[in-house]
Amino acid sequence: MPNTTDLFDQQRADWQADPHAAFDAWLAQQQFRASSADVYRAQWGNFLEWLAARRTTLHTVQRPVIEQFVSQLEIRRPQRMRYLRLIERVLDHVREIESASTNPARFIAQDGEAAWRKARDNEPTGFLTHDERGLLIARLDAPLGALSSVQRWRELRDRALVAVFLGAGVKTGEAAQLTIDCYARGAPYVTVDASNPMLIRQARLSPFAVDVLDRWIDERKVAGLSGALLFPAAPAGRPMHKATMLRAIDAVVAAAGIAESRAARASPQTLRNTYAAELFENGTDPERVGQWLGFQQMISVHRLHRAWQDWMGEQIRERDMAEACGQDGMEDRFIDPENSHL
Repeated sequence: MPNTTDLFDQQRADWQADPHAAFDAWLAQQQFRASSADVYRAQWGNFLEWLAARRTTLHTVQRPVIEQFVSQLEIRRPQRMRYLRLIERVLDHVREIESASTNPARFIAQDGEAAWRKARDNEPTGFLTHDERGLLIARLDAPLGALSSVQRWRELRDRALVAVFLGAGVKTGEAAQLTIDCYARGAPYVTVDASNPMLIRQARLSPFAVDVLDRWIDERKVAGLSGALLFPAAPAGRPMHKATMLRAIDAVVAAAGIAESRAARASPQTLRNTYAAELFENGTDPERVGQWLGFQQMISVHRLHRAWQDWMGEQIRERDMAEACGQDGMEDRFIDPENSHL
């Protein structure tokens, strides 16, 4: 039977000598997914850098230092909470080894008035209105005008990008990795690949998106673009950077004439939400929508469905209020003595 005291002494020495390596060893025992482990590893590294800059360690850190760290993170409150929960779990482990009874991270997490909580929650789920969606679709089918060959293929590529967000609900990272084999000309769906075969899905394409993608496929061949990516950044076939993709979408949205009228940016997520909204409005079962969107948990699509219902309710209230104001104006016009001759 192993000597428990020796084991704890060894673990204590590991955390003191190399908290990065000790964290990796702890992380390997948690059975997280590889993608989650990568995120936690990066978060832990940021926290250790903060401690080093303040010349403190895991064994001497106190509540104010942890609270300062979480408060200065330029992220929203739910992300701050995830950081804090990770630190809390690790310090639980470290302090258990040291037979300590207090965990400063836990006190911060339990403090409802803590400064770190003064960050925005996630933005309200956004959708395009019917009019905005119609204008954007019209832009995707608009004549190109006089363009050079390079301008032409880039414009059609950008329009096709918008089409897979608005007409297939694809995510930004998924769009960047789509290959020419993921779509067959005229097909009513696009295949979204994944490293896990169980996560590969076929996203239903709206009819307008099929036409836009077909036009892009034809142009891609004419332009002689290299590589297997459906949306290359350059003729050599290198992938599009996320920032380039966002600028391309902004340009198409601006050209459609809906950017200035919107309070929030029409991001790829907004377009993806609008894809789901169109399906909800047409009576498509939320579970089916969740499958097309690639949700692993149905609770996610039900949350989106409720967000759409709330948004629709707000749209109706705003419309009714506008109509009521218009009617009041007409009544005032007819009873105004100065306008009695009208």
